[in-house]
Amino acid sequence: MKRFIFSAVTLVLLLSGSLSPTAYSQTSANGSKVAARASSAVKLALPLKEGSVKFAVIGDTGTGSDKQQDLADVMVRYHGAFPFEFVLMMGDNLYGGESATDFEAKFSEPYKQLLAQNVKFYATLGNHDMALQTNYVNFNMNGKEYYRIKKGNVAFYSLNSNYMDKKQVEWLEGELAKDTSEWKVAFMHHPPYSSGGKHGSDKQLREVVEPIFVKYGVNVVLTGHDHFYERIVPQKGIYYFVSGAGGKLRSGDIKKGTGLTAKGYDRDMSFMLFEVVNGKQMHFQTISRTGETIDSGVLLNQRAKP
Repeated sequence: MKRFIFSAVTLVLLLSGSLSPTAYSQTSANGSKVAARASSAVKLALPLKEGSVKFAVIGDTGTGSDKQQDLADVMVRYHGAFPFEFVLMMGDNLYGGESATDFEAKFSEPYKQLLAQNVKFYATLGNHDMALQTNYVNFNMNGKEYYRIKKGNVAFYSLNSNYMDKKQVEWLEGELAKDTSEWKVAFMHHPPYSSGGKHGSDKQLREVVEPIFVKYGVNVVLTGHDHFYERIVPQKGIYYFVSGAGGKLRSGDIKKGTGLTAKGYDRDMSFMLFEVVNGKQMHFQTISRTGETIDSGVLLNQRAKP
């Protein structure tokens, strides 16, 4: 993880929220075929229950590219049909510079329609991110490199997988030990399990966090880093996902024959939607930059009583 010094101007903007966006009119992406397909009617594979916990997942977004904007526009369309309350960010939130103009171009501009509709973003830090991102109001980290939030019957743990030190591990164990939530979801940048050819499974990280996840009943682990989508075959009873194609794509990077891939997609960028309807079922849907559903299903709570 990068640790540099912000300019005074940038830090003031981070703390004050002056980088926060305003509403704007959605425009098509140069009349391209991608834009045409993305403007078609959404196709939900989610139950859309009243009172459920609805959220989205994006990873490795911070490029400021036209394709990132394409995907963000699809997210806006799906939000119209499926009003998710918040978005979890899997890290690498900003590539390259992190000046005020970078925050604008790589985050608040692509997602300003969602932000204008009061959708909250909760970030975790990736290896390309500066630690002072924790002070940016629209990342909702409140100055912390790891933290817990509660939404309905779901507890979410944002972890700093760049430095899984003793202090963080002790905090995680302490929080999980007293957590009585029906669902426990961890999200971080580096994947304990991945079929990526460029990066793949972070085995050193897995040795640290997996025993904790198993011991305290973590249900779902969401990650990024590898620039594709992968749903992992459940490992030790835990559901793992890689969603790292929110702003970059590493085409053809999912290795075959790893035995890990339940479903993989590395042909275009993507994001995820989740809906927790009760203590027993969590629904998910993965959507491409063209608005097509590339994966969907239902996760059954491993700890739920019959």
